Amino acid sequence: MTPETVPAANPSLQDFVGGSPRQIAKRLLYATRPRFFPASILPVLAGTVWGFRVLGNFDFAIFMLALLGVICAHAGANVLNDAADDSGGTDRRNEDRIYPYTGGSRFIQTGIMSTASMVQLGIMLLAIAAILGFVLFIAKGPMILLFGLTGLALAVLYSYSPVRLNANGLGEVAVAVAFGVLPVTGAAWLQSGIVNTGVLMFSLPISAWVAAVILINEVPDIDADGATGKRTLPVRFGLVGTANLYIGIQGFAVAAIALLTIMGSLPLASPILPIGLMLLAFRAASAIKSGVEDRVELTRAIESTLAIHTIGSLWLCTCVLFMAVWGA
Repeated sequence: MTPETVPAANPSLQDFVGGSPRQIAKRLLYATRPRFFPASILPVLAGTVWGFRVLGNFDFAIFMLALLGVICAHAGANVLNDAADDSGGTDRRNEDRIYPYTGGSRFIQTGIMSTASMVQLGIMLLAIAAILGFVLFIAKGPMILLFGLTGLALAVLYSYSPVRLNANGLGEVAVAVAFGVLPVTGAAWLQSGIVNTGVLMFSLPISAWVAAVILINEVPDIDADGATGKRTLPVRFGLVGTANLYIGIQGFAVAAIALLTIMGSLPLASPILPIGLMLLAFRAASAIKSGVEDRVELTRAIESTLAIHTIGSLWLCTCVLFMAVWGA
């Protein structure tokens, strides 16, 4: 396989046009980039498991409300990010993208949906998330406002002026908070009513893994981002610096898990799998150094990073469940 076999592709217009309910539903779903929904599902699951461990009870209705709310907020943020990147010119000039992982959904650029339609969809999804948050507020009290309003603010400020966190080198931090700290601690609080140092530390590996996903996804977009004033960390640090930062983020996740294990919050075997996942991380870092010159390896590196996040998060859930059932 040569680099040319992984082209800068687009979604097929024929796959998404049409006015039937099925076609409309498919178009609206794929506009949200559902491939990345594990980034919102897994932290809610992890926080719920932690809350179950603390209190010993599981409220399924609250879990579903929280899960749907976070997914809607995530979907809305993705759609608004596409609209903002098109308006800023980034996605329009991005010829090095690795679809469907980088460069957005491409729905605007291929004429599947207009910018105005994407903005309307994004606002609608955030409104649904807000409604679900209000239901949780009625059920659980005002503390949920802290989690919900912070999440919605990050969803908007990530892409839009004057803040544009993703253009000012703060995108990874924003994503780490929005898809790590907030949903993990929020879901744990919804189940247990407690937020403490333990659950905050537990959120850190998941925060790091999702930050690594964003970081590597920005690598193919370096030229387009830099040309349009979007100063992401890869634009600032270059390929070698980004590779080193990537390994640092992955190593931080392992270190956090090791510390949680030493503290007795996780079983003794907990660091084993994350350490093994570092093998994937080192290979991904090597691909980052080559950038889009080897599109095949960079594509594999992106997929490996997504796998690290998914496997690692599910592993942590398993470890916490083990402690809940058999631990002290």
